[in-house]
Amino acid sequence: MIEIIPSINEKTWKEVARKIRRVEPFVTWVHLDVADGTFTPNILWNNPFDLYHLPTDLKFEIHMMEDDPEVHLPAWLMPNVKRIIVHYETTTAIQHIIDECHAHRTEVALAIADPTSWTVLKPWRYKVDMLQVLSVPAGSAGQHFRSHNLSKIKHLRAYLPDGKIEVDGGMNPETAREAIRAGANVIVAASHIFNHKDIPQALAELHGDR
Repeated sequence: MIEIIPSINEKTWKEVARKIRRVEPFVTWVHLDVADGTFTPNILWNNPFDLYHLPTDLKFEIHMMEDDPEVHLPAWLMPNVKRIIVHYETTTAIQHIIDECHAHRTEVALAIADPTSWTVLKPWRYKVDMLQVLSVPAGSAGQHFRSHNLSKIKHLRAYLPDGKIEVDGGMNPETAREAIRAGANVIVAASHIFNHKDIPQALAELHGDR
């Protein structure tokens, strides 16, 4: 089963909330990028208390693009956050993060940035709930997919035949199709969805239905 998740990458809560409302009728999950400028060249909205008070039935995955995510992790462990994504490159406390998330019945995904070898994920593939390949430089939305990441996806799928592999970055109907063929089963997209005049159609295009 292929899942398409809209990604929101914004500097202010006002814009984050506006985009949440745009996709809310059409999806189950929303991907929220948070960044404090330690791992990325830019700062994005990163206040968990805004999300805590948002009335919604959506499930959120929080992509923590920041160094030492274990420091801020507890604030994100709230009822409507169902998955935390942390980067291998940003922490030495991966097992602690896994334990904390699972103690709160929250899924955890381990991500690698564009330059990082897929092999670092091998020891963790059965300890986390999902693996993520970030296929653009960490930071802003609207970047172009870097095709060398397809080989990472293929290798990871060979080592994880039945698990979730998410691809984030530069996803449009063509690149999503390539990622799915390589073995991805969760596609995260921002620009193609939010720049489209018809969100259900955008989701269908990414899924390969149109």
